Amino acid sequence: MGERGMVTVALSKAGRTKIRYPADVVADTGDRITVRAPWAADGVRDFGFVRFEPGDVFTEHFWRTRWYAIKEVRTGAGVLKGWYCDVTRPAVVEDGEIRVADLDLDLWVSADGSSVLRLDEDEFEASGLAGTDPEAAAEAVRALDALERQALAPSGLPALLT
Repeated sequence: MGERGMVTVALSKAGRTKIRYPADVVADTGDRITVRAPWAADGVRDFGFVRFEPGDVFTEHFWRTRWYAIKEVRTGAGVLKGWYCDVTRPAVVEDGEIRVADLDLDLWVSADGSSVLRLDEDEFEASGLAGTDPEAAAEAVRALDALERQALAPSGLPALLT
């Protein structure tokens, strides 16, 4: 995939597509592909710790070899809200599409780093992945732990994006 152009991001969960949206390719290193897209869902989504809303811009980093994606979230005016990290299987990039399989675990890191929240661990348990694919479940837990360690480190999550 080249340095610039449009792709479609397709996020699935348990084999079913959750969302598909167009994104502009910002860079592709061969392992990490970075895209930018506006908030793709309808309306406002208030999680309590952050609100995603029309006008927000997501710069999303997907890796072909890592079990996560990191999404930098900014307002339309460019103010950093924070980073939403999805634990996923490594991205598959082909035919103008980035396909990622969501494994339920997530991490939120506020812009100032004061809030680092592990999310959806109950959904992960309920998914049964540990029983159906123990290797993938172990990779998912390792990925969440690694993201949390990096978020709490002095260099923070941006160190993974350089």
